Amino acid sequence: MKPKDTPDSRSEVWPMVCPDAAGLDIGASEIWACVPADRATPAVRSFTTFTPDLQALADWLSACRVRTVAMESTGVYWVPVFEVLEAHGLEVDLVNARHIKNVPGRKSDVQDCQWIQRLHSYGFLRASFRPEAEMVVLRAYLRHRAMLIEHRAAHIQHMQKALPLMNVQLPRVLSDITGVTGMQIIRAIVAGERNPQVLATFRNGRCQRSEAEIAKALTGNYRAEPVFALKQALALYDAYSGQLQECDEEIERQYAATRLRFDPEDPDEPLGPDTKTNTHSKNAPDFDVRRRLFQLTGVDLTAVDGLDESAAQLLVSEIGTDMSKWPTEKHFCSWLGLAPHNDITGGRVVRSRTLHVHNRAAQVLRMAAQSVGRGKSALGAFYRRLRARQGPEQATTATAHKIARIVYYMLKHRQPYRTLSAADYDEQQHHRELKSLQRRAAKLGLTLAPA
Repeated sequence: MKPKDTPDSRSEVWPMVCPDAAGLDIGASEIWACVPADRATPAVRSFTTFTPDLQALADWLSACRVRTVAMESTGVYWVPVFEVLEAHGLEVDLVNARHIKNVPGRKSDVQDCQWIQRLHSYGFLRASFRPEAEMVVLRAYLRHRAMLIEHRAAHIQHMQKALPLMNVQLPRVLSDITGVTGMQIIRAIVAGERNPQVLATFRNGRCQRSEAEIAKALTGNYRAEPVFALKQALALYDAYSGQLQECDEEIERQYAATRLRFDPEDPDEPLGPDTKTNTHSKNAPDFDVRRRLFQLTGVDLTAVDGLDESAAQLLVSEIGTDMSKWPTEKHFCSWLGLAPHNDITGGRVVRSRTLHVHNRAAQVLRMAAQSVGRGKSALGAFYRRLRARQGPEQATTATAHKIARIVYYMLKHRQPYRTLSAADYDEQQHHRELKSLQRRAAKLGLTLAPA
């Protein structure tokens, strides 16, 4: 005979952590909201995504005495909802969609918002990281700037395609056709100049090829249709360059509007001279990014091997300046997806790998790790040693992990970066290997003697 339910058996197994929690299921045209069952009848309502309806949603949640709201990050549709609810004083948690998967076969908008509300009320959901408001604005500008650079690169490829159609071998004699020499020649071709000797006179003094070689490469068949394609590609390239310049001005104004925390002219903790040379990229902003970043962070992140001004700026906009979000550097590297994730069963590690995450900051650190592999720093020696043992992929991840720990320590403790040469690193590695051999020899009852 089946026993009857007792009050203890009917009680909740898990304690309710957030009784004032609500859940939202966000779509492109409709939002479903669920509040605790004792706060409203019905407990689930739908709203459209127009701004007046978002205001009505926030008012309804406030009337239901909701304090915290959880919603998944669906495309960009969550952004207006997040801003409206946050403006009404609600605590909004943006959660990973993989953390709120429902039981298979039970998928609907109503059930989704109820499931999110239940998980959030029991404290099973963890909010995704979001930097401070000033960094969010800067991050939006920098992401838009990266998109402009990507779109402009496509029109550079169009110019590179139009030139060989006329048998104009300009890319063969110039490493970059968008340099000073290349752009002057392309503009002259679009303007109607066809004499290769005249076009070669636009050669810049720093160009490695002679005028005779450039004139030989510019001798071609200037047909009308490739010249027209070149003209339009150049116009689009100039248009995106103008948009990029305007975006840089807006970024500089955002820096000026941001509360500055540190003074580069402080005699106790000044911004030292730039130790790197020839690091200014063509796509880098025109203003002094290094000085602006020092005013925000108090440290010179560009001193870290592999990080130039653009990379450091993008990294700060993605992670912010407050490292208290992560208790230790291990938590920080795990959030970046650079730390090993161990699957343990029966007390034994059955698999160890890094998780696949879509993290822009991790991409910046991986690119920095690849760039130090050709340098003479300690990080470069570390990268080359691991690449010889485990391959380039593992070496890139490990080096990016090391750079991430350096950046975390600099931002949290506001300590400058002290560079170490490859020779110093090799010497330290030699001492570590020697001590390891001495320990192994002592364990076997032997002693090491120098040759």
